[in-house]
Amino acid sequence: MTIERSTTPASHERKVVLYRNGSVYTAADPFATAMLVDGDTVAWVGSEQAASSIADSSMEIIDLHGALVAPGFVDSHVHLTETGIALGSLQLGGIRSARQLLDAVAASKGDGPLLGHGWDESTWEDPALPAAEELEQAAGGRPVFLARVDAHSALVSSSLAAAAGLGGLDGYAAGSQVKRAAHTAARQEARRLPEASLLAYQRCALTEAAENGYVALAEMAAPHIGGVSDFRLAAAWNAAGEAVPEILPYWGELATSEEQARALLDELGVSVRGLAGDLNIDGSIGSRTAALRSGYSDAAGERGSLYLSAEQAGAHLAACSLLGIQGGFHVIGDAGLDAALEALELAAAEVGEQRIRAAGHRFEHVEVADANAVQQLARYAVTVSAQPRFDAAWGNQGGMYEQRLGSRSRSMNPFATFYAAGVPICFGSDSPVTPLRPWSSVRACLEHHNHAERISARAAFLGHTRAGWRAAAYHNPMAGQLVPGAPASFAIWDVEELMVQVADGRVQSWSTDPRARTPLLPALDTGVDPVCLQTVKDGTVLFSSPALRS
Repeated sequence: MTIERSTTPASHERKVVLYRNGSVYTAADPFATAMLVDGDTVAWVGSEQAASSIADSSMEIIDLHGALVAPGFVDSHVHLTETGIALGSLQLGGIRSARQLLDAVAASKGDGPLLGHGWDESTWEDPALPAAEELEQAAGGRPVFLARVDAHSALVSSSLAAAAGLGGLDGYAAGSQVKRAAHTAARQEARRLPEASLLAYQRCALTEAAENGYVALAEMAAPHIGGVSDFRLAAAWNAAGEAVPEILPYWGELATSEEQARALLDELGVSVRGLAGDLNIDGSIGSRTAALRSGYSDAAGERGSLYLSAEQAGAHLAACSLLGIQGGFHVIGDAGLDAALEALELAAAEVGEQRIRAAGHRFEHVEVADANAVQQLARYAVTVSAQPRFDAAWGNQGGMYEQRLGSRSRSMNPFATFYAAGVPICFGSDSPVTPLRPWSSVRACLEHHNHAERISARAAFLGHTRAGWRAAAYHNPMAGQLVPGAPASFAIWDVEELMVQVADGRVQSWSTDPRARTPLLPALDTGVDPVCLQTVKDGTVLFSSPALRS
């Protein structure tokens, strides 16, 4: 990539940048090759010939050399500090046995708590977990907290269990794995970190996001995850004056009434998008804490955990609706979703269906949903915030979903069904559960293990971009697109090939014809993700690769 010519404007002038000789993903012109940015706004998109006529010496002109300019990604479900910790701690995703895990712990040097993330015993030949005493010995006495890949349970050493006072807590048994209340207490004990460390972890996560084309992250905070102080630090990045992705802050704490919800918001002292996100109705499939109507196939008698009753959840949705803010929950299992849907009915009976619909409530994950549940979600205009890479990681034949749920796993994560029913849907990573790799997430929608639930790349891309802004009730309705007057929030990608990709049989064949004027996206069947060259938010560069100008 080369800059044809560049003039540095005076500090009081608005910077004008012309990107040309590439491809621009825009509804304004599916064949656009150039885009003009004036300050924080897209001023024009069009052809190379037109770009030549408007270029002048006052502009910075960037030759894209065929690169793709596309709206920046929005991750609709992220845990900022947890992501930074996972990036900087012991990586356990490649571990395949308890012995390998203990060896990794023993090889990790340092002082203070030993933190790790990513183990998944469903991929081990022998799923037996190490004992707490074995972790203690391997770590040389350092407290150990190793988060499972789904972050709903962890392995802890005996010293950490003692320091956290886990004895007698729900979810603590004789082994090293902790769940529910014991997991929360252990995580909070392991994460007693100074503010400087929390900020460093958050900056690490923001840098990772910017380098992968994200312009905004929906932070899903809650008392059981990082607490109020951690949440305030995360939300403060929006006013910190640093070039980082925008934080869309959610706080997952239960409200019992309109008055209590208002008091809760006042105490936070942070402008939030809603009292939603990881306000858990249930847990996860991997840790067997997602609430199911019938038991787990690989654990006789276990049906998961229901953390909130329908009455509690209904009161919460009613309170949020009366305040005109988003409410919502983390909900995965079918029994958990039953409680959430009953909560919608109870709230509608109290405050009226129209208020429920107008509030734009959102449910996170919603992995196990039957046809009736999908229709109810559509009726109440509830947005589903889903994670496509869950299916890519665990939906394969013989994978963790099939191990846990048997034949029920084939109908999980019903993306196409949601779309067909008119359920608003947006996508995210749940980082650190899956990494901040947006094109891999788009590919996961195209390659869903249930062919009937595959969606086109275009639908998946919109779910990762414009739909993320809409799901957060963002103030600018033009966010997430590159048309004149829209925010200049985009990413530039080095791509091998551009094409229209459709889910088998679900989109008319004419849409792949150039005459359909369908904007092109990177070919994702190569198995290699496009490389991010630059990320820009409201005209401010968040990340720029040297390759853009070489």
